[in-house]
Amino acid sequence: MANLKDISRQIKSVKNTQKTTKAMKLVSSAKLRRTQQLSEQAKSYAFKINDILSEIATRIANVQDEANISRAFVPNESPKTVDIVFVTADKGLCGGFNMTTIKAVRNLIEEYSSKGTTVRLRAAGRKGIDYFNFQGRELTDSIVGLTSAPTYEKASDFIADAFEEFNTGATDKVIMVYNGFLNMLTQELKTKTILPVELNSVSVEQQSSSMLDVEPDDDEEILNELTSKYVDFNMYYSLIDSLAAEHSARMQAMENATNNAKERVNDLTVEYNKARQAAITTELIEIISGVESMK
Repeated sequence: MANLKDISRQIKSVKNTQKTTKAMKLVSSAKLRRTQQLSEQAKSYAFKINDILSEIATRIANVQDEANISRAFVPNESPKTVDIVFVTADKGLCGGFNMTTIKAVRNLIEEYSSKGTTVRLRAAGRKGIDYFNFQGRELTDSIVGLTSAPTYEKASDFIADAFEEFNTGATDKVIMVYNGFLNMLTQELKTKTILPVELNSVSVEQQSSSMLDVEPDDDEEILNELTSKYVDFNMYYSLIDSLAAEHSARMQAMENATNNAKERVNDLTVEYNKARQAAITTELIEIISGVESMK
């Protein structure tokens, strides 16, 4: 039977851990609410810029021959070089949140490498960086601190090299991978090709009723500027969406840890009571035996 002092010490330790995990859950819950609001606002803008880019690109494609269309809008089914931009958290204690993204990246590496395609990695987030560094995998670009406090300017700076190298032909495809927010209890893995741009279908009726009017001389300049904004904002939105998912995952993980700590305290309390009862019984037997021996 365990010593009463040892059991008491374990109960105290587990209760302290329970307080910590409960506090972390409350902090993550508060951060989630703020990040979720920001994510919803960014999501509306992301959808709108995609719609506008799709419509302008479709209009221009209708009046230009295929050879003059920007490579940012031409699908490439056999890329020679692929950039994978992925987002993980800077911190842990969020269940399998980071490993979900890492596994998806590993699968993409295997898929493209099997076809003879060169795969380059661009990582945002300490956990992903640490993992691939440990695996001995070279990273083309990496940044720490951006995923925990994302800003549009920093997101734009991070993705700028990938966009520039795609325009110069150094890479043929840019894929973004991250674990996004679905609801308070669920995260959703998102894998999206951001270059070449996957355009939404624009019907003739939508084009005829649109308020957009593009001057022929301005088409290339407008497309380049919109494509740049599209890539920058997709990077920013992925960081915001991933941060909301991270807080959601950490909130769940801390809630599970708190519940497990509570169960452990209950088990230790039962064990403590049994040990104390056994100690009392032993003392009573010793007293009775002493009295009997004096008779």
